[in-house]
Amino acid sequence: MIKRNWKKIGIAAGLSLTLVAAGCGGGDNSNDADSKSVSEELDYSITGIEAGAGVFKATERAIEEYDSLQGWEVQASSSGAMATELGEAIKNEEPIIVTGWTPHWKFSKYDLHYLEDPKEIFGSEETIETMVRQGLEEDMPNAYKLLDQFNWTTADMETVMLEIADGVDAKEAAANWIADNEEKVAEWKEGVEEVDGGEIELVYVEWDSTVASTNVVANVLEELGFSPKITPVDNAFMWSSVANGEADAFLAAWLPLTHGDLYEEYKDDLVELGPSLSGAKIGLVVPDYMDIDSIEDLEPKE
Repeated sequence: MIKRNWKKIGIAAGLSLTLVAAGCGGGDNSNDADSKSVSEELDYSITGIEAGAGVFKATERAIEEYDSLQGWEVQASSSGAMATELGEAIKNEEPIIVTGWTPHWKFSKYDLHYLEDPKEIFGSEETIETMVRQGLEEDMPNAYKLLDQFNWTTADMETVMLEIADGVDAKEAAANWIADNEEKVAEWKEGVEEVDGGEIELVYVEWDSTVASTNVVANVLEELGFSPKITPVDNAFMWSSVANGEADAFLAAWLPLTHGDLYEEYKDDLVELGPSLSGAKIGLVVPDYMDIDSIEDLEPKE
């Protein structure tokens, strides 16, 4: 968890004034928050998630590429720790920059925006795709067909994510969404026959988005008579375990940028079922009360 010693600053006056004062010396008022730029208030630090995540790596590239981020650091933690830091900062109206992505429940709960990325380090819109092991279609044709037909929207995913974030058990939140979206789920099941048993293992990284999609699909597979097993793993093992046949499928391939390196490494040993969600995005995210719009609005560390 990143420690901060920021003073509380006002929405209109504090952050606006600090931007105007960017680059100015602190003088005799160097301990006054109003004399500091946003970059100084942040101590030139971005709140990140796991170091192996695509958005973390992209942020490291952004620090290398943007003059405004020279001398900055991205602090590794976890998606849960990042969300906690964000919530605390918003509660106290403090400045914060986090590594963010859409879909995520934080955009439903808080007023946030992405910082513009003129150099396109974080890419444009991405898709979230489903990958399965070779041979799954022959071994479990009905599970394969369901996974192939699974698709939903950002709003669908964020509904499940927000309920989990509010304390509902992930399996229960998934069941609630399924009950409220019977027509959509029926489309996934079209042409899929029920079975009498059969274990299928879905691996996932404990990102809020992947927890939501994995639990929803596992619930539907269970309704069809399968015995789904969901296993949390780290990002690289999620890819390698399906590529080498140790697990059956995962629902969290963010392409083309976020998982581009892992895709290139394992694509020949996986079966791609295509996008389950379009319009995903990664980047640097700030609360709306912060009067900055672009990565280039920040200042390098002297």
